[in-house]
Amino acid sequence: MLISNNRQGRSRLVLCCMAHLAVDFACAFLLLGVLAETSPLSILLYNFCAFALQMPLGLIAGRYGRPLPMAAAGCLLTAAAYPFYPLPAAAVLLAGMGNALFHVGAGVAVFRLEERHCGLLGLFVSPGALGLYLGGLLSAGEAPIWLAPLLLLPIALLFLRAGRPLPGNALPPTPAASILSKDVIPTALCLFAVVLLRSLLSLRLPLPWKVAAPGGLAFTCATVFGKALGGLCAARFGIRRAALWPLALALPLIWGCGLPLPGMLAVLLLNMSMPITLWMMAQLLAGAKGFAFGLLSFALFLGFLPGYLYPFSLPPALAAAGAALSLLLLWAALRKMP
Repeated sequence: MLISNNRQGRSRLVLCCMAHLAVDFACAFLLLGVLAETSPLSILLYNFCAFALQMPLGLIAGRYGRPLPMAAAGCLLTAAAYPFYPLPAAAVLLAGMGNALFHVGAGVAVFRLEERHCGLLGLFVSPGALGLYLGGLLSAGEAPIWLAPLLLLPIALLFLRAGRPLPGNALPPTPAASILSKDVIPTALCLFAVVLLRSLLSLRLPLPWKVAAPGGLAFTCATVFGKALGGLCAARFGIRRAALWPLALALPLIWGCGLPLPGMLAVLLLNMSMPITLWMMAQLLAGAKGFAFGLLSFALFLGFLPGYLYPFSLPPALAAAGAALSLLLLWAALRKMP
């Protein structure tokens, strides 16, 4: 069964999905609108805080054991960034740390709702891309600056109200020294490389049709539905089929990604592996779900760096080769999964 019959569990899933959209909306609106005139270094600082800091925060989440109050703190920190907009560095730091806190806390909470498969993870990760798109879209208009904090504050209160552990889903803390054993390191490295390659491909694929407004919306929808569909397909057809077949089907489409239809299908298929790799890493690092999320978020940050330091587009042949390598690494990781 995909979603637990527990009414409280379903409510938490809906809350985490709505909050994901709101947090990413608030961060995009802040950086692309309120702080649009600041130094490009603000984007680097934000991405470092939002993605790289999830690793240490994930270790803290494993020791703390109550992820929803951590998600609430992330919402509050993100909202608190807005009053500091006259001090761009402070605002970016607060927004990035808030984003990281939220993703670790809410991600662990969703994983604990259903640990047998990644269907719920797919539903949770998918609204983030829509939030980023809407934040960027409204930042170009006349939306009031207080809109994002107004969305986040009640969500934080709901997280605090729902912060009690559900029966049977509290996990004991795991010592940091026992997280990465010799047995799991090769598989963890394969998953890390898969996510790094997916990040690089997603950001550097030549998609000229994405620049226009309809193309940007189509790209966002392909990303959102790809992540959700990956989790749902894994729950329905099994982790191996849902992980490998979409990547294999994406290979020929990448060659024509400059055209709208093959490009949108390639983006959808590439994104289907996101909840699957998250679930696999969380299974691999049992008892350290927060660190698993943080480790793969750091891989996303590393995939962002090359294009930030030297903007470029990958030739279709090279992008297809990267996807093929990602497919081989994911296949190797699946072979080693328990």
